Amino acid sequence: MNEWITHAPILIIAIPLFAAFLTPLVDRVSRRGRNALVFIAVILTLILTLALAKDVFDHGLRIYTLGGGSVDSTLVTLPSGYRLPVRIILEVDGMSAFMVVISVLISFVGLLYSFSHIKENGAGKYYTLFLLMLVGMLGMEVTGDLFNLFVFLEILSISSAALIAFYARGGKPVEASIKYIVISSLAALFVLFAIGLLYGEYDLLNMGAIAKKISLAGEIPFLAQIAFVLFLTSFALKAGAAPMHMWLPDAYGEAPGAISMVLVAATQASLYALLRVCFTIYGAAMDTAVIGGILIILGLISIFIGVTMALIQIDMKRLIGYAAVAEIGYILLAVGVGIFELAKGEISDYSMKALQGGIFHIFNDVMDIGLLFLVVGAVMYVTKESNLNKLGGLAHSMKYSSIFFIIGMAAVSGLPPLNGFASKILIYESVYKVSPLISIIAILASMLMLAIFVKIFHSVFMGPKLTEYERKDAPRLMLCSMAILAAIMIFFGLFPDFVVNNIVNPAVNALVKNLPYISAIGGA
Repeated sequence: MNEWITHAPILIIAIPLFAAFLTPLVDRVSRRGRNALVFIAVILTLILTLALAKDVFDHGLRIYTLGGGSVDSTLVTLPSGYRLPVRIILEVDGMSAFMVVISVLISFVGLLYSFSHIKENGAGKYYTLFLLMLVGMLGMEVTGDLFNLFVFLEILSISSAALIAFYARGGKPVEASIKYIVISSLAALFVLFAIGLLYGEYDLLNMGAIAKKISLAGEIPFLAQIAFVLFLTSFALKAGAAPMHMWLPDAYGEAPGAISMVLVAATQASLYALLRVCFTIYGAAMDTAVIGGILIILGLISIFIGVTMALIQIDMKRLIGYAAVAEIGYILLAVGVGIFELAKGEISDYSMKALQGGIFHIFNDVMDIGLLFLVVGAVMYVTKESNLNKLGGLAHSMKYSSIFFIIGMAAVSGLPPLNGFASKILIYESVYKVSPLISIIAILASMLMLAIFVKIFHSVFMGPKLTEYERKDAPRLMLCSMAILAAIMIFFGLFPDFVVNNIVNPAVNALVKNLPYISAIGGA
């Protein structure tokens, strides 16, 4: 088992990548064989990910060097005596482990959901792209190299764009896909330019090595400052933060149900990259007051735009897409408060509490918004409709889906005893320390979001029947996928202390106390 854990950082990328290449070939021979291959690849990746995460949470970070057997073998000693990291390095600390668990778990649930209805001739291409999407997320979350971060970002963007318009029956999905790939290309260009600036300044691509250089200098050179601005803008754009959110409701609204859910995890991978840049690379010399203030402002704008735009939507998926923008706002708000509190020169209790709430809400956001997308996908599968004005009375035949929608809307709105309440109460409490007014705004936004979803539930599930459709609930695999998410959400809500102590705290500590990450691979 130790040997598997040792190689787990590369295996969790290699297994779905290898399966992605095999899937089109197996698809030509057997559709069942194709499904079995994809399922085995994802379930193996999930098992390895959980084992790796437990090992990291219990014993600390784990490093894997491609082409080298030890940490020392990643370094080349120059005549000056400086040891330079030159090989591709994967590094999994508490934050990385936290994110890969989210990505693989959501992908597994999305795969089960897809098996229920993705059965056409193009399904082989669908599952190939699905696996590449997973590879892109995992690569971004475990790499210790900036250029490879860019490569995996591109893999994720291209596969996501293809899946958004995969079953396009009109112009809107294609338009959403084009908008997504244009925005993604622009963000990737900024990221590549920022990487070039850092390479020109430090002759390094290794994140730990660059962080050590900045830490030793005690200040950030002008080119590195420009690179930081580009990183911040690009990853906030890819995360869907307002006012750079213009692509998100379209992409979420037009993608297949399972892909909409996995796209939420994909945006969180970009948010992870933003956190990694802020805390790890620039953390030692970052102006915490300014950066924290910027993130707080972006968070408030995202909450305001997300909630107010959700009010006027008549399409269920677009409405949930705007709710997702608001939820990103809560995460940015909490992280911004955590960074802002660090400006006092010490890690305060409120700073840690804010970061705990923000990191916890990353997991909750993916599950809560993801569950709602799965329910809407089931509604569209049964009724072929997502317009609120053309739906009604679905609870009579879609009883289980109705229950799962109630769970999802309660969690997104932050009602106890569900997981959304557990993370949002941490956010409210920590934000109140900085500004009571901002905390009140965040609470009022959650209340307004609850009112919006209650109206949706009444008109779609409890109102009079307005459409003609076959009286049945969603397929079993769809319901099974929803049940898995709902069960985890309820568990997180009932036992938040267990989740915070065993899953969230290792991630927060890895961000704030980043010396082990930097010193492990940063050269000497």
